[in-house]
Amino acid sequence: MSPVSLAACMALALLLAVEIDRRWGEPPVALHPVVWMGHYLKVCGRVTVRCPPALAFGLGALAWALGAVAVAALAGALQAWALGQAAQAVQAMQRSGNGLALLRAVPGLALMGWLLKTMLSWRMLRDEAGAVEAALAQSLAAGRERLSWLVSRDTAQLTDSEVRESAIETLAENLNDSVVAPLIWFVLFGLPGAAVYRFANTADAMWGYRGIYKGQHWEWAGKWAAWADDALSWLPARLTAGLLALAAGGLPFQALRREARKTPSPNSGWPMAAMALALGVPLRKPGVYTLNPTGRPTRPADMALAQKYASKVLLALMASALTAIVLVAISGSL
Repeated sequence: MSPVSLAACMALALLLAVEIDRRWGEPPVALHPVVWMGHYLKVCGRVTVRCPPALAFGLGALAWALGAVAVAALAGALQAWALGQAAQAVQAMQRSGNGLALLRAVPGLALMGWLLKTMLSWRMLRDEAGAVEAALAQSLAAGRERLSWLVSRDTAQLTDSEVRESAIETLAENLNDSVVAPLIWFVLFGLPGAAVYRFANTADAMWGYRGIYKGQHWEWAGKWAAWADDALSWLPARLTAGLLALAAGGLPFQALRREARKTPSPNSGWPMAAMALALGVPLRKPGVYTLNPTGRPTRPADMALAQKYASKVLLALMASALTAIVLVAISGSL
């Protein structure tokens, strides 16, 4: 397949994935590849978490590696089939001169678009954050209850401003994990890149706890998963922060870097700090950190503004990704 045709397929898959997400959101649980990844990780985690530290770390790393290889191989095989279908369609059109021959590429490209969509979750992220605000409008108790669906922290004593802060914080952090990072890794390495990132992020969410979590000691069993997610999220997290800064009309870099360093995670602080500074509000995890502590208390309108900034990030990322694909195609055809 020529570089131009390959780029066209990648661009179409990217556009289709975002459109599927916009129109339909998440697929049924039984058909969701990320849910399948979770089943694998759950089974492996039951074994590794019971082992002594050294063995737990080794088995956790091995289980992660085997899962990542399997995910990459399967995604690569499906992508190769889809691109093969597209290449045959292009060849058929060139031989016959009939543009309708390109319709043979539709099933493969549709599969690529759908699979890529399952690696990202913009609509669900936006809607769930908005649902917390809608619940707060009913009552503080309803807002706390709805927030508990999104975060693991205790929400029972949070004020209305703190509930909103937590929802906005979740929106900012997962804007990287569920939108920006999967798309960046897709642009760089195709479906295998997006799938491995999503596997790594899911493994970190399920295994990457420090100390005791729900009565089990995950410190060593999940350490490799945490390291891997940190490595794969390093660049996307900072790009997410940069795009949020652009969406807000610019943010002081020194302040952004200072606030981002307050969180235990080397990555999640960047998009959260950018959102806090963009809105002019504090975002905090009680007893752990407070980003932009001099900001004013949050207001109901801040959620809509946070969603607006996040939407701008997606649009800017799509434009950048499509431009990069086109430039690569042009350079490859010269």
